[in-house]
Amino acid sequence: MNNQLLRFTTAGSVDDGKSTLIGRLLYDSKSIFEDQLEAVEASSAKKGFDYVDLSLLTDGLKSEREQGITIDVAYRYFATPKRKFIIADTPGHIQYTRNMVTGASTANLALILIDARKGLVEQTHRHSFIASLLKIPHVIVCVNKMDLVNYAEDVYDKIVEDYKAFSSKLEISDIQFVPISALVGDNVVHRSENMEWYQGATLMHMLETAHIESDYNHIDSRFPVQYVVRPQSKEYHDFRGYAGRVAGGIFRPGEEVVVLPSGFTSKIKSISLGNEVLEEAFAPMSVTMTLEDEIDISRGDIIAKPNNHPHADQDIDMMLCWMNQRPIQLNTKLYVRHNTKEVRGVLKEIQYKLDISTLHRIENVDQLTMNEIARVKIRTAQPLAFDSYRRNRITGSVILIDEGTNETVAAGMIV
Repeated sequence: MNNQLLRFTTAGSVDDGKSTLIGRLLYDSKSIFEDQLEAVEASSAKKGFDYVDLSLLTDGLKSEREQGITIDVAYRYFATPKRKFIIADTPGHIQYTRNMVTGASTANLALILIDARKGLVEQTHRHSFIASLLKIPHVIVCVNKMDLVNYAEDVYDKIVEDYKAFSSKLEISDIQFVPISALVGDNVVHRSENMEWYQGATLMHMLETAHIESDYNHIDSRFPVQYVVRPQSKEYHDFRGYAGRVAGGIFRPGEEVVVLPSGFTSKIKSISLGNEVLEEAFAPMSVTMTLEDEIDISRGDIIAKPNNHPHADQDIDMMLCWMNQRPIQLNTKLYVRHNTKEVRGVLKEIQYKLDISTLHRIENVDQLTMNEIARVKIRTAQPLAFDSYRRNRITGSVILIDEGTNETVAAGMIV
């Protein structure tokens, strides 16, 4: 399948060079418009730099450019002949952990930057843990600023060894390492002449060849219904289709399916994408499905296979990242949004809070404050049909919404 889309996120401590690295990727892959480059050159000259500060390409907020830091998640799109990319440039500061969770929630891959002079720092541990918690399948550790340690091989080797020792406690299946200098461009898009000792691939080659086909669950068939299509026109007088995005597995016309929560069964009559009739649909395709029987199906229902159901329960165990400035107490009522379904829920129990820096569990907690991550139990007014986040990132994730303000206040990964 040519020109797949790879979503990746950047993470690292403050001043590790994330924005500069993204600017370098865009610049060296010729993905910048001339007027953008002129604006960045003008800003760099205004600041008195004798080089073009590529980090200005992604730091969009005025306060970011003034402080030279990233505050909000910045999304950038670019493409090469081999692949399309969406980058989420996430902040490095501890108080913006929630922004990192937001940017990483849909990523196939995480770039974790480490300053070659500093080695592993607390934020490296924090971001690697979040990448592991969010089940990002691929991680590339970029040892940046190699030009400031005279491209020393022993410095790079020590960081690789330290990171491998630390990451053995995490659940990340695919980790690669690359020594780079984002400022100068060593090993980003083009091979470095300053590091002859490094025989591996460049960062761009790793991004273009990361194997993402198996990142989706193609075993457990799940189709959350987003919208019931009833055109009410003469041509399609009796048409009733179910539109949504396939969250897992493979669906084909003629196969038997079950609709949850009602439990009624039917067979798939057709699958279409726009005007095109499909032989099969799989994650993450957005399609319209028709069934052979007239069944009462509405938004929030899930179409699955008869012998492979998601779990259905009102008591849901999850890892939760609290994102709101107001703390949350036990028995707080919230809306729970899971795929296309929204139900009322209440926070029944906080089992423990995690100290992300040490991975220690803090028990006997009765409230959570912003950016804290905890294992909690939520009870919903109606049963939800879900999988564990480990099995399926789409059907295993929820967001919590404040009843009064309608703000998104938390993100949850179902255990």
